[in-house]
Amino acid sequence: MAGMGMSDVRRRGAELRRGHSDEEIRRRYTGTDWYRLRWGAYVERLRYAELDAVGRHRMLIDAIVPTMAEGTVVSHQSAALIYGIPLWQVPLDHVLVTRNRRSGGRIKSDVKVHCAPMDAVVEVDGLLVTTPARTVVDLARTLPFESTIVMGDALVRDFGVSAVALAAELALARSRRGVAAAHRVVSFLDGHSESVGESRSRVMLARLGVPAPICQGNVFTSAHKLLGRVDFSFEGTGVLCEFDGRSKYGRLLRPGRAAGDAVFAEKIREDAMRACGFQLVRWTWQDLTTEHAATRIRAALARDRSTSYDGYVVQAPLPPPRPIAIQHL
Repeated sequence: MAGMGMSDVRRRGAELRRGHSDEEIRRRYTGTDWYRLRWGAYVERLRYAELDAVGRHRMLIDAIVPTMAEGTVVSHQSAALIYGIPLWQVPLDHVLVTRNRRSGGRIKSDVKVHCAPMDAVVEVDGLLVTTPARTVVDLARTLPFESTIVMGDALVRDFGVSAVALAAELALARSRRGVAAAHRVVSFLDGHSESVGESRSRVMLARLGVPAPICQGNVFTSAHKLLGRVDFSFEGTGVLCEFDGRSKYGRLLRPGRAAGDAVFAEKIREDAMRACGFQLVRWTWQDLTTEHAATRIRAALARDRSTSYDGYVVQAPLPPPRPIAIQHL
């Protein structure tokens, strides 16, 4: 979870104590040396240019939050970013924080302050952050469904967020705007999704009326020989599915193994599954906004009723949750 440290941010007070004058500081940030993140906070311009939107937002968090009132908690997508989970189509123009009180929220040019009761926080890199369960519900109340599923699946998977913890946060948010949307998100989450593409695939299939698949299945022959892992399967059928992201084969590479070897191994794996009567349907990023994948899956499910397969699928277990220390307020 460790991110960019606050040592990257230069603060006016610290620079003055080092003997630099305000005029020297001004020359540096109006010239080519420093980039001004906000009043009184600067970073090396070359360092800032190297960062993507996520890195720049993290640096803005480091510039803003330590200057705010004690007890300020990083929340919403800013919290998700600190937890290191993937973001998809999420606005990062403001740092989002929450204070444990019922009123006093405000919006400034680079920070949004929410006020709402909370009963626990997590400390990450010296910052207080909403718990993973609270972060899921806050995101679900304020952002579109698909973006929240991408982040929510990852938070559930990485931190072992339980249904009990999510229900408690939904109850705490029962009178807040967007809680109905949050209930829909929570009921759809699946920590077995391993990537942005898989989470978006589940949303795509639901939108097109395809039965909900089982995520991450280990495929075996009837003799209990493991053939491999697939992204999706459909209970009681021999229909298997794979989302092909650009990094698919890169994840299969072992040290010293060429990309062509991984592609060949993948073909052998698929051939073995098909030899047992399984059907394999693939789709890519481009298919997530069309009906092509759904059409192929429906056709495979229709064929499955008149064919047989020699094997079975068992859902893979979730990985151990990443350790965090929750502080109860």
